[in-house]
Amino acid sequence: MSSTRSILIEGFTPEEILTLPDDYADQHVLTGKPLVFRVGSAQILGEFRRSDSRLTVELAQIDGGGEGVLPALWILAERYARRRHLAEVEWIVHAVSCARPNLKLRRVLERRGFEIRTLDGRAQIYYRLLKL
Repeated sequence: MSSTRSILIEGFTPEEILTLPDDYADQHVLTGKPLVFRVGSAQILGEFRRSDSRLTVELAQIDGGGEGVLPALWILAERYARRRHLAEVEWIVHAVSCARPNLKLRRVLERRGFEIRTLDGRAQIYYRLLKL
């Protein structure tokens, strides 16, 4: 990605995010708590968690976007996990039964190999486990 075409994430390029110290990411991003953040023109409600071998990205709501927000997050998450020597990236996307479903998002998820699963016996989600 060239810097002129990069989608900014909270004002940072993906390259800048990857150079942040691990303790910053642990304290501010990988908290396992919901946070609202901006990626390009989209506002996203999500949660990020890291275990010994897995990065989990859970996206609850995506408002706006359309310029490649999900692929930008996908690439950043994969690059982050590889640099931190994690074995997998788990994706949980709550976009199955929205009041106003985004059909383009569904197509993108399905093309990337996401499948519909039931979470905790009740909520349907798009799920993908990427082995690195």
